[in-house]
Amino acid sequence: MEIDKPFEFLEHTADVLVRAYGKTLEEALSNIAKGMFEIMCDTSRIEPKISITVDVCGYDLENLVYRWLEELLYYHDAYNYVFNEFSIISVHEDVRENEKMLCIHAQVFGEEFNREKHEPKTVVKAVTYHQMRIEKKDDKWIIDVVFDI
Repeated sequence: MEIDKPFEFLEHTADVLVRAYGKTLEEALSNIAKGMFEIMCDTSRIEPKISITVDVCGYDLENLVYRWLEELLYYHDAYNYVFNEFSIISVHEDVRENEKMLCIHAQVFGEEFNREKHEPKTVVKAVTYHQMRIEKKDDKWIIDVVFDI
């Protein structure tokens, strides 16, 4: 499988299905986040004016992907931020409240959303588990996520 694009939008009846690719899990996690923000606006116009450290954990890989995207969506909803650069510093195991968790430590870059500059597209209401798929195939990672719009 040749990866010639970081993500693509696939057919889905009512919502938006994004398929992200990466040579590493970290790259695929970055690309699924880029895909989510591309649903909302023209990410090529986002400048790295702010930087936020993101630390999230999940009880398995699917929950980690869900929480990663939910955290980014929270920053959009609460602070009106949009991002287009996602530096995944680490994906690692940790113990939280006596539970083994899978965690992401990342730095994300973007700016406050500006309607004139960023050309708004579709509002993402939520990340879903519906049809979520995370697969390592032929030394490549694929992540599918359906976003409620």
